[in-house]
Amino acid sequence: MWSICKKELQQFFSNLTGYIAIILFLIVNGLFLFVLKDSNIFDFGYATLDKFFELAPWILLFLIPALTMRTLSDEFKGGTFEILQTKPLTKWQIVLGKYFSILIVLLFVILPTFIYIFTIKKLSVQGTIDGGGITGSYIGLFFLAAVFAAISLCCSGFTNNAVVAFLISVFGCLVLFFGFNALSKLSFFTNGLDYYTEMLGIDFHYRSISRGVLDSRDVIYFSSVIFLFLLITVKNLHKK
Repeated sequence: MWSICKKELQQFFSNLTGYIAIILFLIVNGLFLFVLKDSNIFDFGYATLDKFFELAPWILLFLIPALTMRTLSDEFKGGTFEILQTKPLTKWQIVLGKYFSILIVLLFVILPTFIYIFTIKKLSVQGTIDGGGITGSYIGLFFLAAVFAAISLCCSGFTNNAVVAFLISVFGCLVLFFGFNALSKLSFFTNGLDYYTEMLGIDFHYRSISRGVLDSRDVIYFSSVIFLFLLITVKNLHKK
């Protein structure tokens, strides 16, 4: 499993893929946070990273499928999946090896944004920031990225076309992130149904953790969704 993980990491960083992902994530967030009008923190007037945590999920929604789209689809297209099947590896080991490699890349993507914390702290009049809220938001952001990675890996396993895998992944991530929130606002969902419908979406639990309180229900939700999509991926590989 770790051999697969290391192989995937070498592929990410032996070419420009991993580096471009990190640079793009930082540039786009930096532009919105410090440059573009009406979205930068200078216009906002408060020493907070709320704007970053509102924007980051939407960037990751496209970035993670782009990183993951070739993970399994290229194995099928190039015929290397048959070679993997001859190795003493279970389907779970193959899937988890690839999944952990994606999570490590995402850590490298998110970690440089810690510089925003020091920047905001320096810009603060009192020199203090809401550490609990920022910590909770980063935990929520990593859980969200982990769910997007599981969805994208799952979608990559259904086709040998990387572009198709990307499009399906973006759609799946979008539905699970924002779809239930939008659905809950329909007039049909009343008398408490709107609340429970919204609870099915990632955005509800992401916002919950971002308040700085690590609720076990949110952790269970994220863990369950990740396990579900990884299980679907494994079941799909058994049919190949």
